[in-house]
Amino acid sequence: MKNLKSYLCLLCVTLAGTLLNSCKEDDYQPQTNLAYEVVVEGSTATFKVITEGVTGYSWDFGDGQTSTDANPSHTYPGKGKYVPTLTAMVNGQTAESSTVIRIAKSSPVKINDNSLDDWAAVTKDVVTLGATKGIFNAVKFDYDGNYIYMYAEMTGRRADANIFDFYIDSDNNPGTGLLTGTFTGGAYDILLEGQLLTAGLDIFYHAGTNQNAFAFDQQSISEAFTVGTVKEEGGMVKFEMRIARGKLKGLTGEGMRIGIQAIKNDWSVVLGNAPGEGAPSFFLDMSE
Repeated sequence: MKNLKSYLCLLCVTLAGTLLNSCKEDDYQPQTNLAYEVVVEGSTATFKVITEGVTGYSWDFGDGQTSTDANPSHTYPGKGKYVPTLTAMVNGQTAESSTVIRIAKSSPVKINDNSLDDWAAVTKDVVTLGATKGIFNAVKFDYDGNYIYMYAEMTGRRADANIFDFYIDSDNNPGTGLLTGTFTGGAYDILLEGQLLTAGLDIFYHAGTNQNAFAFDQQSISEAFTVGTVKEEGGMVKFEMRIARGKLKGLTGEGMRIGIQAIKNDWSVVLGNAPGEGAPSFFLDMSE
């Protein structure tokens, strides 16, 4: 009897151990953490899966488009919030992972492509030119999160070395900056002035509290503006430039006003105005 009891006890322990091991094996789940990185440039997002052992990729980019590539790139249709989702197999188990990305306002303008053709896609922010437009034939703007872009067509040549005055109400606040009859509708915090196409521009900030005093202090700010492509044809010069929003005070806001005046290189005569002398400056709405 003693041996039988020992055998039965050993059998029970063995069975219990077997059952316990069986439960442990049934509860085992392989690693199914699914992770990926996203890099966004303009409207294009590039996805890179960082989890190992992934197969069967199925991407839903959150705008109705899909892909089965391992590490795809996708260009979104416009500004907005999107939720891309990846469904895949990780070590034989189905897993899903989502994130939120935000696409900011982008611009088709490329400042260093030796072309002005991209401006054909910019149709919204076109300046209406009046009777005092002079040598200005067309002026328009665009922007993105980092830059403000300007395009102009003018009668003349680059070698004319005309002087430009860019009056900018950077905070769209008539309570700060210079009040001037040249361009109404704003008070101008920034003045960019110089022979843009031949020598560049100087940068000035309005100084003091007297809004009727033409008092501007010169600033030393590198890389605040860039001249892009310049072309001459048919007695006309066409050019583009961009202004770095983060370099000049106030330009990271939701809107600015701007008026442009062209002056002969010896300061003897005003050659043109955009929009028009005595007219409200152009408002560039950057609230998108």
